[in-house]
Parts: sequence; structure tokens; C-alpha cells
Amino acid sequence: MEDDIDRLRRREAELEAEIARLKAEIASGIHSPDSGQKTSAAGPELLFTAAEKTRMPQIITDPNQPDNPIVFANRAFQDLCGYSAEELVGHNCRFLQGPGTDPADVARLRDAIAARRDVVVEIINYHRDGTPFRNELYVSPVFDRDGRLRYFFGSQLDVTRFRTEEGKLAESESRYRTLFDAIDAGFCIVEMRFDATGRAIDYRFIEVNPAFERQAGLGDVEGRWVSEVIPGIEPRWLETYGEVALSGNPVRFESGAVTLGRWFDVHALRIGEPVQRRVAILFNDITDRREAETVLRTTARERTTERDLVWRASRDLLVICGFDGIYRSVNPAWSEMLGWPADSLVGARFDAFVHPDDRKAAEQAMDRLRSGAILDNLDIRHLAADGSERWVSWNAIPQGDHFYAAGRDVTERKALEEQLRQSQKLEAVGQLTGGVAHDFNNLLTVIRSSTDLLRRPDLPEERRRRYVDAISDTVTRAAKLTGQLLAFARRQSLTPEVFDVAKGVASVADMVGTLTGARIQVVTQIETGRDDAGQPLACLIDADPSQFDTALVNMVVNARDAMDGEGRLTIRVRRATTIPAVRAHPRIRGDFVAVSVADTGSGIAPEMLDRIFEPFFTTKGVGQGTGLGLSQVFGFAKQSGGEVVVESRLGQGTTFTLYLPRAAGEAVAAEPVREPPPLAERHGTRVLVVEDNAEVGAFATQALQELGYVTHWVTDAQRALDALARDSAGFEVVFSDVVMPGMNGIDLGHAIRRKWPDLPIVLTSGYSHVLAEEGSHGFELLRKPYSVADLSRILRLAVSR
Repeated sequence: MEDDIDRLRRREAELEAEIARLKAEIASGIHSPDSGQKTSAAGPELLFTAAEKTRMPQIITDPNQPDNPIVFANRAFQDLCGYSAEELVGHNCRFLQGPGTDPADVARLRDAIAARRDVVVEIINYHRDGTPFRNELYVSPVFDRDGRLRYFFGSQLDVTRFRTEEGKLAESESRYRTLFDAIDAGFCIVEMRFDATGRAIDYRFIEVNPAFERQAGLGDVEGRWVSEVIPGIEPRWLETYGEVALSGNPVRFESGAVTLGRWFDVHALRIGEPVQRRVAILFNDITDRREAETVLRTTARERTTERDLVWRASRDLLVICGFDGIYRSVNPAWSEMLGWPADSLVGARFDAFVHPDDRKAAEQAMDRLRSGAILDNLDIRHLAADGSERWVSWNAIPQGDHFYAAGRDVTERKALEEQLRQSQKLEAVGQLTGGVAHDFNNLLTVIRSSTDLLRRPDLPEERRRRYVDAISDTVTRAAKLTGQLLAFARRQSLTPEVFDVAKGVASVADMVGTLTGARIQVVTQIETGRDDAGQPLACLIDADPSQFDTALVNMVVNARDAMDGEGRLTIRVRRATTIPAVRAHPRIRGDFVAVSVADTGSGIAPEMLDRIFEPFFTTKGVGQGTGLGLSQVFGFAKQSGGEVVVESRLGQGTTFTLYLPRAAGEAVAAEPVREPPPLAERHGTRVLVVEDNAEVGAFATQALQELGYVTHWVTDAQRALDALARDSAGFEVVFSDVVMPGMNGIDLGHAIRRKWPDLPIVLTSGYSHVLAEEGSHGFELLRKPYSVADLSRILRLAVSR
């Protein structure tokens, strides 16, 4: 224990001696070094005091101690690096270095310290928080008067911000130079020169980019005055740039340089200090564009003049109309053709000048235009100022919120067409009269002969039955003949319903093989497309299914006969958006279902194509056809709002295509035919018969009485209403003809429904324009000629409901 105390005392004495020695050295002063050495001549107290007081970061290291540690760090250095004096003293400066420090910089510093010489090095050091800073380090050795190295004095300068700004400036300069060299626009910096009055008289090119020569057509201009480069330059260029240099207001303008023969798009602004009078000019040669614009303006002016001349000179009606139906502009032809002043049309609605019967068609055409469709050949009547009317055929194209339309006066064409139709009617009536007379005379001959033979006495029962059957069959044939005539004339009473054409064709196709025979190959093609689920799309139409089936069978039979029993028959169903122009009618746009029947037969001669739909016209031999099959197809198509088109080549075959409007909604399932229950013997059902024809009325009452009915016969609708007014409970059903003098059967039915809604009504007619145009209005209908069985059945059905 005493040995340890003695050792500590000796160590304390050694330390006190060392401290005294160091104080003596400090007190000994500092002198100028030997030749080749640099140091301060100040004393150590002054050195440390100056280092402490200066704002520049300072440190002092002692090379006489191991690893040359820091022995002093002033406050500025502590603030710079973030370390306290206690954390710095005793450590070598390299502990401030880090991963970003360049080893080459460290080597330069180490070599200078080893050689005991001054050094200036820029080195990366790190703050206490680990962030780097760029330190410009000045290191100088300090010697005593005997030339011994005492310290290294280090002065620090944080140059991070300066180097960052320099880098940014260099980068900006690089970007500027890249842009300066790369842009297609011409660029230059000019220095303005003014006279004593402040008027711009010249400018000198300070700097130009590579595109300058290409845009201006001038080369080697740097350092030269513009008066030298472009003698006689227009004063306005000098005045404009001078104003920019003086005011500092940038300008953007387009102008031509007459001396250069070019046009320029120029952007000029002042740069630098105002006293420098410098202007930066960015410009593009727009000579080609200006010339093109001049040509375009000239062309536009010429076209505008042409358009105005066409607008004023056109004999057709020209109009610009909004989708709201308001006329925006009309040409003078409106006044010439219809007599309306332009100021009475502009701002008015289009339908105010359309014939009332054609306004629905005009509104439908407007709807098509609103949907973006182009309108072709819409014929409607327009009202003239004098009260007359003119037919106008319109074509229109939609554009934005309006459309452009041109209308041609086709009144004369319509009149000629009407004359042609009348002449064709007369010819058709003549042919129809002959055909009807021929066919009905044949039928009447059978009936007359049969009735004559029935009058013979002692006629065997078997012959009597044969003659009666012949009369019945002949009546059926006569009814079919009148039905075909009504179909052609579009006067048959249709019972339309929505059904799928594809399914209708498929059902008829099952029986086509029986009609055509084994040597004709029948192909059915349904091309309606498929929905998202892969199912065929429905091709719905609103038409009479039985008449459609009849028309399809008639086309199939016609194709079979054309192939003479051998060939290929194709039935095709598809969607169509247009009906082609046919028989002087224009093309019609819309949504249609097209049913085609194509054969590989002999074809039809071109001169015959216009006549094949005429009644009783046929190219077949005597006894092979009546010539009414295609007439029925034609009449059904027209009455259903469609068209039938034929294409044929001699020796190659014929295609008939039936176009029918496609219907929206869903197919209506056909109700099963319900057979009425039989009536009891002597049932005594009371029937009010309304028939103006004496023979038909007498036959109907007699037939009903023989069937057990109790009848009361009147000859017109008013008498029928009077009878019901007297005793409505005395009748269980009303059986009325449609065509009668005064009130017709349809009107009578409505009157009965209003007063006696529970009383059944059955109508009968051989033909009625009301039925053809409007249908049966929901009444039961029995077509003439009818059998006694048909009459009894429909009355039983009406009563049982």
C-alpha cells in the first residue's frame, strides 16, 4: 500500500514538472523560422487569443504529441463541426473525415504535414450529425525561436454553399447552352446604340445560336453591327428593340423584313442591367406560313364568294336548321318557290310550312338527323304563301347542333308519276278486268252447270252430292281469287301481330320440301347475329303471320316453277339498314328484316321485271298459274309498310327479297284456337241480323233459323239501334255487315259497345276500306263468302265468351 502511494507521488511530481516545462515553452515566445519556413512572429498568448477571437473556424494541433492531436479549437470551429472543445481536444483531425472524403485530398494534407510546410486543400468533412460539408483548409506549421516545430495552425472555411451555387450555375449554364444550341428558333442577344436624343440608330450582335443563320438567312454576324449586315434595315425594327431596351417591356409581334424578303414571328425582351442596353431576341421565319395563310385567305374568300353565289342563285331550297326545328338561314329560292319572305322564315319552326299530313314524316326525319343519320330523298309537301302546296324532295346532313338541307321541287315529277300511275292503273284495270272475267267465268260455268244438273228430276244421290261439292269447291276457289286480288290492291283486312320472322321461316321451311320435290335442294340461312350470350338475335316484325306465310310460299312456288323441278333454293333471313331504290322509289334508310328466296332457275328477262307483280301477268304456260301469287306478295309487302325487290339474270336464277320494318318489343305467343261448345237442340239463341243486301240477309236468317237460332233482321244500323233500344235483353248476339249505307258496321259496333258493353258483336265483310286501313277494332270478323258451318261456329264462339 505504501509502495503504491509512493508511486503516485512520484507520478504527480513528474506531471507537475511537465506542466512547468510546457508553461516555460509557451512563455519562451515565437520567432521567425529558418529559411524556407513560414510562421507567425506573434507570441503564443497572442496566437491563441487571436485564434479564439476570430470568427473564422481555427484549430491548433501539437505534432510533438503522438498522432498530432488537436490542442485548441476556437468557438467558430466548434459551431462549424458541432463538436465541443472537450470532444475535439486530444483527437487527430481525421476523425472529422468520412466516406465522402477524397483519399487524394487526405494524402495531400498528410504529405504537407510530414514535410512541415503550408498547404491549402479543399476536403469533405462531416458535422457531428453526420451531414457532410466542403471545407477549404489552410494548414501552416508554427516554429519556436530555435527552429523547432511547435504547432500546426489550421484555418477552416465552409465553402459548401459556394460550391453548390457554382454547381447550380454551371448546370444552368450547361442547360442554357444545350437549349441555346438545340432550339429550331433563331436566337440572338444584341446591344443597342442610341444617338444623343435617345433614338435607337443601330445594334450589334453579341451572341447568336446555330439556328440564327437558318432562320434569318444571315451568317457570320457576331460582333458586327446590323447596319453593316443589313444595310437599309427598316427603322421600325430599331425603334421596337430600342423601346424594349429602354422600357424593359417585352414585345411579341409578327412583321416582315422587306430587305430580307421574309416574315418573322418575334419575341424580344431586355436582359442584363438596363445600362447595358441589351435585348434578347427569339424569332422564327414564318414566310411559308404567311404565304400559305394568304393563299388560304384568298381561297376562302373565293369559296365564300362561290358559296354565296350558289346560295343566292340556287333554284333549290337551301336551309340551315337547328335540331330544335328553328330555321337559322334560308336562301332566296324560298321566296321564289313558295312566296315566303326570308324574314318570315328565319326564326320560325320548320313544321309551320309543312303540309299537316306530312308533319309526322318530317318529325321522324328530324329524329333520324338528331341521331346522326344522313337524310336521303324525303318527299314532303310544303305550303306556299298563296295557299297552294309544292312537293319537295329533301337531302340533309347533320353537323353539331344543326343540319344543312337542300330541297328540290318535285311537284311536276309527282304529277307525272301520278299520271303514269293512272295510265298504269287503266292498263292494269283492263288486264285485271280480263283476268277476273276469265277466271270468274270459269268458276261461274262450274256453278251454273252444277245448278242446272241439280234441277234434273230423279237425280241419283251420288251425283247430287258430287254437284253440290263442285259448287262448294268452286266458291272456295272464288274466295281465294278475291283474296289475292285484295292483297294486290292492299285492301285485305290484316290481323297483325309481333312475331319472329326467323321462326316463321323455319316453320314454313319444314313444308317447303313437300312443295319443291326431292330434286330441289333447299337451304335455309338465318343471319341475324347473336347477343352477348351467344343466342341468335330476334328479327321481329309487326305483320299478319298467315299473310306472311302465304307470301313466302308464293315466292317458293314461283322459284320451284322457275327451276323446272331441279336446282337449289335458298331462303335467307338477315337484318338490313336500307331498302334499295326500286320502281322509281328512292333508297330508304331504316331498320328492316330482309327475307330472300333465291333460285338457280332460268331467270327473268329484263323487259319483264317491271310487270311480274301485275295481277294475272304470268310467264308460265296456260293452266300453270293464275298470275296472282307475286301480286299477293307485292300487296302484302306494301300494306305492311315494306317492299319487295327482285334481281334476276337469264340462265343464272332469280332472287326475291321481301323487306319488312323491324319491330321493337317481344314476340306475341299465338293463342291456341278454341273450339266453341256445341249448342243444344232447339237452343233458341236470339240473333239481331243487320244486312242491307236482301239476298244475303234472307240467306243468313234462313240458315240461322235452320240451325236453331231465333233471328230478327234489319237492313241498316239505325234500325238495329232502334231495335236494341226497344228490347236490348231480347238479343244475345249481333251479326252485322260492315259495308252499309249510312253508319257502317264498325261504327255500329262502337255505338253498341258504349250502350250495351256486354252484348257480343260479330262483323262480316267481303271487303271494306275501313277494315283494310284500320283493322277490325277488336270485333270478331267473318269474311265473305262464308259457309253455314263457319257462321254457326263464330256465333257460338261469341256467345260462349
